[in-house]
Amino acid sequence: MNANQQGVAVNSVVWTLAGILLIAAIVYHFIHRIREASVRFETPYQAVLLANSSVYFGHLQDYGGHHPVLTDVFYIVQQTDANTKQVNNVLVKRGKELHAPDRMYINPNEIIFVEPVGKDSKVAQLIAQAEH
Repeated sequence: MNANQQGVAVNSVVWTLAGILLIAAIVYHFIHRIREASVRFETPYQAVLLANSSVYFGHLQDYGGHHPVLTDVFYIVQQTDANTKQVNNVLVKRGKELHAPDRMYINPNEIIFVEPVGKDSKVAQLIAQAEH
């Protein structure tokens, strides 16, 4: 192999390695963007159903990530009137409990589904009343 052929071979190897590095950088960039992209919700509150059948309403962040967080959390409890036996659903703001939590870190494997809370829904109206 003469010097000219060696130069061409080295040049080919360099360009091949540069191409491989460029492709790897592009793939890394897209994978990183996909992992970093979190779901954005168009409504202020989301309903989150967990595997234990609990439903919480709040601002969900990092949905689709490893550590979803629910803040400004509400949930519904049923109260029965002792006299009439009528059952009423009451919206309760989380944080009134003894440990006064201000957020919930949720195991993403426990989330069954997430839905937006409609701006004009009964839940949204009750949350608005609770905030005033």
